[in-house]
Amino acid sequence: MTHFNLAASVDYFFNFFLMKGVLVTIGLTVAGVVGGLILGMGIALMRMSSNPVLSGFARFYIWFFRGTPLLIQLVVIYSGLPQLGIKFSVITCALVGLILNEAAYLAEIVRSGFMAVSAGQREAAWALSLSRWVTFRRITLPQAFRLMIPPLGNSINSLLKATSLASVISVEEIMRRSDMLMQEHFQILEVYAAATAYYLILTSVWDVAQRRLGLSRISLHPRLGCGRLQNHQGHRVPDNVVQIRSDPLPLHLSVTLHRHLSQFTPPPIQLLSHTSRHIHPNPHQ
Repeated sequence: MTHFNLAASVDYFFNFFLMKGVLVTIGLTVAGVVGGLILGMGIALMRMSSNPVLSGFARFYIWFFRGTPLLIQLVVIYSGLPQLGIKFSVITCALVGLILNEAAYLAEIVRSGFMAVSAGQREAAWALSLSRWVTFRRITLPQAFRLMIPPLGNSINSLLKATSLASVISVEEIMRRSDMLMQEHFQILEVYAAATAYYLILTSVWDVAQRRLGLSRISLHPRLGCGRLQNHQGHRVPDNVVQIRSDPLPLHLSVTLHRHLSQFTPPPIQLLSHTSRHIHPNPHQ
């Protein structure tokens, strides 16, 4: 009876042939996330559009790619599209399939992030005569992106493991190269133990990075704007204080609001940034 050979598994772990597959897996993951995020943001904006055609197309896209397995999508792109005269390389087929599939999930993450930003933020920006593009780029997007970090991190973790499905269409990532080594040496447990170790290392490294991103993210108060809020020291903010808790651009907004509110003397309005400093519109006060 053959037992598990730990030394052989360690040798496979440091095998350069398998290490190259790790680089391919990382490349597929990064390309899938970047491409999926760009496409997903476009799908999310279409989903939130008031145009019924754009919104309907986005709904159908999300329904289709989230409702069908990634494996079928990869096989159709690799083996089915050539029947229609559309041919891609193996790596291109994998990238197209991963990006299209990931965009459907990221679109919902992006949409939920945008919807979580208070409408009062946009209204306040428009009251300051900021254009819609500047409002989106400087106000809405930074806040929404911070809210997207936790679900986005989980999606990246899932995509990292989903790249193993690309081995079905002969992409030489970790799983495919593990199969090739197993067929050559017939050491199933040893080869797949090395592959498992690589996946655990990659997902663990990303988990640490995700936690660091989460700790560095400054939480936003559910109510952004005026009212009886509390600053970061726990003190209640007076009614005549506008508290800016939008951490992407607190100083920028404070200066902008100061310039606009300085035109009005009564009643005195104080601007409170996240540093808990009061800025009086009237310098003589």
